[in-house]
Amino acid sequence: MKQEYIETLINLLMLSALFAGLAIWWLTKRGGRRGRIADRAREVALTQRTESVLTEEAEEYGGWRAQLLQRLGNIGDRLPLFDAKYRLKLKKEMARSGYRSGRAVSVLLAVKFVVGLTSAGLTVMLGSNIPMIGQYPAVRGSAMLMAFIVGMVVPEYVVGFRASRRRKQMAGCLPDALDLLVICTNAGNSLGVSIRRVADELKAICPPLADEFSLTADELKLSGDSTRSLQGLAERIDLPSIRALISTLIQSMRYGTPITQALRTLSRTERLAHIVSLEEKAAKLAPKMVVPMMLFILPAVVLIAAGPAVIQLLDLISKQ
Repeated sequence: MKQEYIETLINLLMLSALFAGLAIWWLTKRGGRRGRIADRAREVALTQRTESVLTEEAEEYGGWRAQLLQRLGNIGDRLPLFDAKYRLKLKKEMARSGYRSGRAVSVLLAVKFVVGLTSAGLTVMLGSNIPMIGQYPAVRGSAMLMAFIVGMVVPEYVVGFRASRRRKQMAGCLPDALDLLVICTNAGNSLGVSIRRVADELKAICPPLADEFSLTADELKLSGDSTRSLQGLAERIDLPSIRALISTLIQSMRYGTPITQALRTLSRTERLAHIVSLEEKAAKLAPKMVVPMMLFILPAVVLIAAGPAVIQLLDLISKQ
């Protein structure tokens, strides 16, 4: 009983030390004129949020999920652990993952913080059962700190993985989108109308690319600054082929060259590059299949082919 009491006390002290360290960090960020200015800026940002964003999120996610997102967003807004530069970086990554809501960054920061604290708490609670960790409080404290850091990093890697998968999906459908864009421009449509038409046609084939094209068409219609809208598309998708497309469109509009001919050449190049990529993947299949065949297929074939002979040989040896 005394040993269990001591271990429980050590766990509580470690958790208290973690929260105390976070509190000191928070007070350091908050204190002084800089902290008051940051608090005032956060309050102004919170008051300037429109009700349309909350209504849109409530319609998209439903009742309890909207409330959960709202609470996570409030927690993320008040976290002083992340500066404006880091928040801007996360905002770009979230936009590339398809999350363009005004509260996406705040929700991600709150999730990172909650996952980090949960990982640290579980490490402290479960670490006492591990012989090499539970016997030494210093080792357990180091494990708690490492678990907190890993828990803070994991959500960001999940967002990056989603962004990478989304980019691959859009890269596979880009040649078809360019072909449709060539057809629309050949029909005499303007660039904004052509992009809108391509977005409507791609909704069933590639929803992420259709979503990005639809947003670009809205920006072209509202702002009228085609260069900025197209550069925003290249920044959100972050693909070399998209950047080549945007550069071609901007140069065509700047120097007055025909957009259709440039798009046709770019479409032919992207189609050829896509075919070469598929052929490269197909050529890599044979070396990749060697190890699975040796581990799973070859033993079964050997067992089926040599099994009866081995059984007969063993039977003959036992009779002699």
